[in-house]
Order: sequence, then structure tokens, then C-alpha cells
Amino acid sequence: MDIRFDLKPRSDRRRTAFHPDAPLPFGQLRTDHMFLMDFEDGQWIEPRIVPYGPLSLPPGAVALHYAQEIFEGAKAFLHEDGEIHAFRIDKNAARLNRSGAGVLIPPIPEDDQVQAILALLDVDRLWAPHQEGASLYIRPFVFGTQDSLGVKPSSRYTFCIFLSPSGPYYPAGFHEPVKLLVTRRFHRAAPGGTGAFKTGGNYAASLLAGHVAHEHHASQVLFLDVTDTYIEEAGAMNHFHVTRRGKLVIPTFTDTILRSITSESVIELGERHLGVAVKQARIPIDEFLDGVRSGAISEAGGFGTAAVVSAVGSYVFDDATELRVGDGSIGPHTRRIYEVLTGIQRGKRPAPEGWLFQARRQEASSAPRKVRRKAARKAPAARKSRPRSKPR
Repeated sequence: MDIRFDLKPRSDRRRTAFHPDAPLPFGQLRTDHMFLMDFEDGQWIEPRIVPYGPLSLPPGAVALHYAQEIFEGAKAFLHEDGEIHAFRIDKNAARLNRSGAGVLIPPIPEDDQVQAILALLDVDRLWAPHQEGASLYIRPFVFGTQDSLGVKPSSRYTFCIFLSPSGPYYPAGFHEPVKLLVTRRFHRAAPGGTGAFKTGGNYAASLLAGHVAHEHHASQVLFLDVTDTYIEEAGAMNHFHVTRRGKLVIPTFTDTILRSITSESVIELGERHLGVAVKQARIPIDEFLDGVRSGAISEAGGFGTAAVVSAVGSYVFDDATELRVGDGSIGPHTRRIYEVLTGIQRGKRPAPEGWLFQARRQEASSAPRKVRRKAARKAPAARKSRPRSKPR
């Protein structure tokens, strides 16, 4: 894929490394540029990196009325050697296409997605924050742009990627456990629907539940399946718990649960690297709560890109009663998982082969250049960071 670079003049871009003078919020800042590519007449065309700014969209665009939209969330990290490495973005590219298949958005070659992310990271590398716990959050998304009323798939789409220098998702970061609301009033997804896809409508449908959770001084809702029998997701995260016997349990992925890349990474690392056996199972809510009460379950939390690992200190119910997990603090297994994952992401621990993608220093000059050909259906795989050894 040949990307056209229509960049800001160097005098208008960030020219020095980003050293924030206060803790960064999550998702509020933007870098200088964004990547765009359009789908017209059955093919993806005109890949380009341009200044970040408003998008032109007709009022009748399909995405605005029928929510034909998908998105992803990934992170890139500034390592001690000054280079930027993105974490498992090939998995995000594959998931974007799975989501697209669920709402009839045409696929984007995974290699092209990876290339676009790395090129944008290279162009805006000075925005990588020099701050403990911060990262460059990566937001790829696709939306239908055809000006058409009537419930049917769009014939035209835009693929966009932008970057957000961000701190931890929760203001206190990993160091303060969160509280989850256990309620049967809300359900995130139903079988046969879009629960396994990362599409905006799922998140719009969760806003009221999140608002009610906040009224109970909780961060998120612990969503159950539609029969109110099994645990599904912890707000926008995959739920997990650790038993007193040292086994970590993640709910089995179904068509109502989004497959977290963080969860998949934990499963792949397993007991050898995390010090705890990992398995997936359907988790009845009543058995889970009984286990917390008896002490058979000693830790709980959530996995997700934004927070990475978030410990749950307690669960609150509709009647305002609370159930504490263990002593309410971050447990040793949860802490170990967080340290291993973030250590890999930040280059402080050896990464498994192919987990990190380095943004090579290949920025084009600030003068625009023409695209020599249209975006290819397939492109050579992006070069991945080579680890020195397997993780310990």
C-alpha cells in the first residue's frame, strides 16, 4: 500500500518530545495527523495521512442513522531506547474485520491496517508521552458514508485512524480497585446479535447501565447473560476471577462477549509466565457470589486494552449492599498479571515472538507526494520487533 503524506508544515507540528506537566487524561488529547482511506466502487482507495481535523459527512450518511460503524482500540508505547512499539495490532486488525463482517462492512487487508498504524505512529512520534503509565492510544474506525435513507448497508465507507496521548483509563490507574454493580436490570447483548463485534451501538446501549452504576458509586455494571444465569462482561472489559487454589477463570467467549486481546494474551501466556493456571468456563453468577462470600474466590477484575488489568475490590447490589472480594485490595495474582503484561508492552520484559510492532523511522518529507497506485488487497507483512528471548 502506497500512502500519500499530506503533512502539516514542520513549523506547525510538534517539534519537541512530549513531557506532560500533569497526569494525562485518557482519550482527550490528539496528535497532529490522522490516516484516511475510502471505499468506493468495491475497493479501498487513496490511503493518506493528513492533518487531524473535522471530517466532511452528508447528513444522510448511513452511519449517522443506522450505526453502521466499527472501531478498535490499541496502544503504542515509548520504550527506554526511544523507539515506539505497538502492542499486538495485528490482532486488532483481525478483530476489526470480524466486526465488519458482522455489520456488512467490507474487510481491510490486515497488513494494510498495520502499515497505516505504524506510518501514523512514525509521523507523530514526538507525541509519545514521556510519563509513567502513559501511552499513545490508537483508535482505528470505519463508518458508512453513503447519503442514503433506508435500512441497508452503505456502498461507501471511510477508514480513519487517529492517536491520543493518554494516561490510565481510570484516574487512579491500576493502584485503586474498582467497584462493579451486580444487577439484572440491564443486559449488554443477546445471542445472535452484535455482542461479539466492536461496534458503536453496543456501547451506546451500555450508557444508561453505566449511569446507574455511577449512582451506586460503581465504575461499571457486571453484565449477565439474558437468562441472568452467567457472568458475561465487566462493563467494557472481560471479567476474570482467581480462586483460592490459584486458578484464573475467564468467561468462555460466546457470541455475546467481545474477545478481549488482553484476555487472549493472558490465556496465551498461561501459568508458565503468570504463575497461575488459566482456563475459560461458563460462570454462574450465584456460584461466583457464593465463592466470594466463602473465600473460595480471592481475587477478581477485568481485562481490556484501555485499563489493561483492573482489580475489582467489591460488588454492589441494587439494594446498596456490598460484597467485598478478599480484603478489598489488589491481590498478588492480579498484580503479577498487570506487571507481566505492562512489562512486555513497555519493553521491560522480553515479548513473545510477534507481539510488538516497531514504528520504523521512515517519515516522508512534509511536501505532499502522489499515490502511485491504489491500496492493494494484500501487502507484505509489517516488520515486527524481534524479542531477545521468550518471556520468563
